[in-house]
Amino acid sequence: MLSRFVPGFLVRFFARPYVAGSNLDEAIETVVTAHDDRGLLSTLDLLGEDVVEPAQVERQVTAYREMLRRSAEDACFEGRPRPTVSVKPSGFTCTAAEDARARVFELAEHAHRCGVPLTIDMEDRRWTDLTLDWATQLYGRGHEVGTVLQTRLHRTQDDLERIPAGMRIRLVIGIYPEPAEVATTDKDEMKERMLRAAKRLLERGARVEFATHDERYLERFAREVAPMAPDRCEVQLLLGVPRDPIIDRFARGDFGVRLPVRLYVPFALSWSDATAYLRRRLNESPSMVWLVLANLLRRRRKRPPPALRPPEQGVLPSKVERSGS
Repeated sequence: MLSRFVPGFLVRFFARPYVAGSNLDEAIETVVTAHDDRGLLSTLDLLGEDVVEPAQVERQVTAYREMLRRSAEDACFEGRPRPTVSVKPSGFTCTAAEDARARVFELAEHAHRCGVPLTIDMEDRRWTDLTLDWATQLYGRGHEVGTVLQTRLHRTQDDLERIPAGMRIRLVIGIYPEPAEVATTDKDEMKERMLRAAKRLLERGARVEFATHDERYLERFAREVAPMAPDRCEVQLLLGVPRDPIIDRFARGDFGVRLPVRLYVPFALSWSDATAYLRRRLNESPSMVWLVLANLLRRRRKRPPPALRPPEQGVLPSKVERSGS
């Protein structure tokens, strides 16, 4: 894989636009800017997988509680749509999957009390059954919980039939490498499966969050699938991938329907936590190196040089005001 030959500091340099920062303040600032500049909805996505040390698990749980609290209460969201929150089960693994279940259910209860929709993110195939079981159980209890299906997996066609009416499903091709016996490696087939899966989910009464950066398939989703139930559809993009023209086209309704566009906003508690995610993005899209360089050049042309100021303990002050803390 390409990323194995790239030192960690270079991975972080080239992929930095794909991560909102190393604290919640920076992530919330990104959410506010995305709405004010582009009219985008957002989901907060804390990076950190395969956590096994109890102290790290507690750090993750504390971070998620704060994400939920601030998504519900932060003053900066007055007059703006509040972000949803994505949770990764392997962030609470410790010694067994049941450890993760207890934490995920605890956070789902907390999200329910806060009134914040929660998405249980999908990781590699080891987690597929558990994630679907937990998400559907929580949804059945009346929680606003959704999950993710990866169309590279052959099993996803059958998994669609497990999704209850009204539940949110984020459709992606997936970025986890899987063996050929359980997954296709043909990206066009993955995306064709996304369209078929979206149609089947809408037929079953589910809500579809169509997540890809392939503009051909975004347009096909809008023209061929979303008209079945546009009020149950949205499209989703990842932070750092420039797609301003198609965002404008969705806002204008150029494809026959107007669909909300949501930005996934990954951030980490430290850059070391983000490295695995960044390497997967690099493996999936080697061209991201050139995209990042192009973005950096474009930003340098657009922005005046920043005023010099002394550093404050190496941390830039947040532009987002916190409430209640």
